[in-house]
Amino acid sequence: MAEIDPQSTETSVPFYPDHVSLEAKVVIGVSVLALVVGLIGLFAPVGLGDPADPMNTPAHVKPEWYFLGLYQLLKYISKTAGAVLPILAVLVITFWPFIDRKPDTSRKSYSRRAIGVVVFMVILMAMTIWGEVS
Repeated sequence: MAEIDPQSTETSVPFYPDHVSLEAKVVIGVSVLALVVGLIGLFAPVGLGDPADPMNTPAHVKPEWYFLGLYQLLKYISKTAGAVLPILAVLVITFWPFIDRKPDTSRKSYSRRAIGVVVFMVILMAMTIWGEVS
């Protein structure tokens, strides 16, 4: 059996009165905070405004900057294609390394891919800026 070191018991903190009282103080503090927030909400409620109208979108509503290119794209193609094409593009980019397994030795294919990426990025940046200013 393990021996109990007398010095370790002198420096230890007992669980029952100390830990339980600390946890009780935390529970009381959180309860008081929840009560204060509830009373503030009861006596000073925040107004909700007009109910949402799905047929009337305000003119100032725009998505975050990282969706502005896709938002602008939806103005020029059908909504179904605008929802499906980005998903298909992400799936193609994800699975392309598993589909194309041949070694790349040609400098021509590298330059074609680089030009394609540059053209895509310029179009995406232009659509994003265009979506912001429109």
